[in-house]
Formats: sequence, C-alpha cells, structure tokens
Amino acid sequence: MSGILDGKRLLVTGVITEQSLGFGVAKYAQEQGADVVLTGFGRLSLVERIAKKLPKPAPVVELDATDPEQLAGLADKVREHVDGIDGVLHAIAFAPPGALGGNFLNTTWEDVAKAVEVSTFSYKSLAVAALPLMENGGSIVGLDFDAQQAWPVYDWMGVAKAGLEAVNRYLARDLGPKGIRVNLISAGPQRTMAAKSIPGFEAFEQAWTKRAPLGWSLTDSEPVAKACAALLSDLFPATSGEIIHVDGGFHAVGVERTEDVSTGQ
Repeated sequence: MSGILDGKRLLVTGVITEQSLGFGVAKYAQEQGADVVLTGFGRLSLVERIAKKLPKPAPVVELDATDPEQLAGLADKVREHVDGIDGVLHAIAFAPPGALGGNFLNTTWEDVAKAVEVSTFSYKSLAVAALPLMENGGSIVGLDFDAQQAWPVYDWMGVAKAGLEAVNRYLARDLGPKGIRVNLISAGPQRTMAAKSIPGFEAFEQAWTKRAPLGWSLTDSEPVAKACAALLSDLFPATSGEIIHVDGGFHAVGVERTEDVSTGQ
C-alpha cells in the first residue's frame, strides 16, 4: 500500500530528542512515504544522532530561525539533499524562564521579545525562507497550544501562541495565491524537553488526563503526527488558515466528567 505522503519532500524543524513532536512527525511522515530533511539548532551533533534513529536516517541542516543569514541560506543548504520541498513543519518555540511560571506581571520586555521572536515571528521567517523551495506550492504546518484562554504558569508563551495563531491567518492570506496552505495543529501536552522547562507543567498533565473526553497520552506523539501528515498531504487541498485541535477533545469541554454517561448515573 502506498502512503499518503508518497513522493513528498518535507522540511521538519524542532527535533531535539525522540520525545520531540518533530521527531514523531518525521518518523510517521517517513512511514507514509516522505523524504525528510531535518533542521538543527545549537547542538547539531545531538540532532544528527537522533536523526539516525528514524526509519530512514535523515540529513540535518543547521538553522537558527532567528538568524537572518541562516534563514537566507536555508534553501541552498536544503538543495544539497533534495531539489525542492512540498511541506514544512514549524515546531519551534522558546520563552526565557522569566516569561513563565506565574511571573506574568513582572516579566521584562526583553524576555517577552525573545519569546515572541522565537515562538511567533519565526513562523513567518521560516515560511519566507522556504518559499524558494516551494515553487509548486505545498503545505506549512505549525505546532500550537490553544491560546483561547489564559493558562496557569504559561504566561507570555500563551501570548506568543496567540500571536502564532494570528500569523497563521496572515500567512494563509499571503501564501494562498502561491498555492501554499498554512495551518496549525493545537496539540495537547506532551512530556517533551520544552514542556519540562515550564515550571508547574504537571498541572497541564493532570488536567488533560482527567478531562479529555477521548483520554490523552502524555507520551504518545502519534495522534499529532498523523494530523500533521494529513495536512502535509494532498488530503486537505482547500483548507488554510485553520487551527485543528488534537487534544483528546479537551478544548470542547468545561469541567471534568463525573458521571457515567453510559448509564446516566
């Protein structure tokens, strides 16, 4: 059987460990027939080591999504491995410790600016850097965390994610005429390296495992990977500017369920 990504060439960011959502997406994409190129930032040797654990070892190109020179050179680096790309996964986010953990009223502009630069503006920067590689159109998918409400301890990262959702709509507007779809996956919490850096993150874990109607695994990235693969494939040719929740249904309910719905008790 052929996969839904047969013949697709994908650029995947955000792979640091095997627990990274980017790793889960890259793995599932390869299983569905895609050729994958990874980007790495900082500890490139670590990303290269993780890349060898994929079903098919993937090449890694260096990219700091806040560095104009590296962004300008991205297309040439990727062309050393593939002659173009059909899809991009943006899995990039960071906030300094002072922008998280209940410090919202006291966070400095410097910390806020860094959170927004890395977590929000980089979505636009990566899209623009990838444009020369996407002459035949394609799909850009970003990883989001629901920004419709204020979360405990998430603070300015929540603001950055709200900005990400706005950028998603504007990118959809401006890249649509080029045949490029732009969408976000609003994922439930996962025990990634990034999540572990958020003080009090266990509050998210407890809430999701209790409240998500479909249940939620904190360690299984496959539901998110499958949704990303669907958006990166040709299965959604007329969907852009959308935010798709992959969170076990958590966003749709209020308080946790206390009754047995099968019996009405």
